Amino acid sequence: MQEVLLKYFPQINQTQLKQFEQLEIIFPEWNNKINCISRKDIDNLFVNHILHSLSIAVKFNFDKTHSIADIGTGGGFPGIPLAIMFPQTKFDLIDSIAKKISVVSAIKEQLDLQNITAINARAETLMPKYDFVVSRAVTAFPKFYNIAKNIILSKTEHNKQGIIYLKGGNFDEELKNFKNFQIYNISELFDYEYFETKKIIYLPISQKKQQKFLNKK
Repeated sequence: MQEVLLKYFPQINQTQLKQFEQLEIIFPEWNNKINCISRKDIDNLFVNHILHSLSIAVKFNFDKTHSIADIGTGGGFPGIPLAIMFPQTKFDLIDSIAKKISVVSAIKEQLDLQNITAINARAETLMPKYDFVVSRAVTAFPKFYNIAKNIILSKTEHNKQGIIYLKGGNFDEELKNFKNFQIYNISELFDYEYFETKKIIYLPISQKKQQKFLNKK
């Protein structure tokens, strides 16, 4: 694991490396108690979940001025790996299923991740206070957009905010009513077969006309 992380993230420090190593050990233990990801996939935890989450860190550089929401975080992906990578950034990890949030809370304490808040709630009930919303394909993108856009700040000090969504397969139909989005092929970031069809969708949220158009549907 260390070799791979240092290859793609040469700026990573020893504290972060240790936290990632601990995460790879303790997450399967929690997953045996509370099923957050498929138990068939647990042997692929590093590539399919940790590294997949970190693809966002290749393309986006969060800092102490940013506030990030991870909607439908499940057992903490992509939020926990991103919180390790960006220790100065505030992350709220949100899920409506209490037992999954209990796993996030426990891992937060075990890894001493002071920049994470675990929230058991539906995202629709939250106030707009985030610069970015991240997630891993919890639903079709248009449905996710209509949830996420309501908790993103309309203006921020750096005038940059939006949705960052990890998704695989063909989603042309889901994006046909959107403009100005960007797609990054994760296969171009990491040299693993798993990422062959995986993408990052980035949609800047300051698109008032687009929001009105979608709200009519």
